[in-house]
Amino acid sequence: MNRRQVFEQQVMPHLDAGYNLARWLLRDPQAADDALQEAAMRAFRYLDSLKGDEARPWLLGIVRNTCRTQMARLQNGPMLLEFDDEVFVAELRAPVTAEPAERLQQNRLQREVDAAIRALSPALREVIVLRELEDLAYADIARIVDVPVGTVMSRLSRARGKLREVLAAHRMDPS
Repeated sequence: MNRRQVFEQQVMPHLDAGYNLARWLLRDPQAADDALQEAAMRAFRYLDSLKGDEARPWLLGIVRNTCRTQMARLQNGPMLLEFDDEVFVAELRAPVTAEPAERLQQNRLQREVDAAIRALSPALREVIVLRELEDLAYADIARIVDVPVGTVMSRLSRARGKLREVLAAHRMDPS
C-alpha cells in the first residue's frame, strides 16, 4: 500500500474529529480550517511516525500542536487564563441565526455550555473537548497533550468544576 492509500484509510476518517478539536481550541471556524489543513499536511509528511492503529490520537496530537502554535503566535499570556469572562459573555450575546438547523443547535442550554467551554483556558478546553466531545481515553489524551495521565485527570476535574460553577452562577443570574 502506498503512502496516499495509508493516509486515506487511516488518517482521513479522523479529519472531522481534528476539525472539531481545532474549532474548539481556536474558537474560529476559518482558523480551524486553516489549522486542520496544515495539520493534515504535517500528518502526511510524517506518516512514517504513525504506529499501528492509533491514527486518531496521533492526528489529534498534530492538530493540537498546530493550534497551540497558532495561538502562541497570536497571543502571549491569555493562554494562561483560567477562565475568560469576556469570551463567555460575548458568546452568550452572539446573535441567534434564523436558520432552523442552527436554531435547534443554539438552544439556550447548549449556547451556555458552548460559551463556557470556549471561555476555559486552552489547557482546560482541550482536555474537556478530547474527553467529553471526542470520547478519548485518558491515556490517549495524555499522549496528545503530552502530559501525565494524572495531569489530564486534574485538568478535567478543574474544567468540569469551572463549568459547573459558571453555569450554576449564570442560571442564578439570568441577565
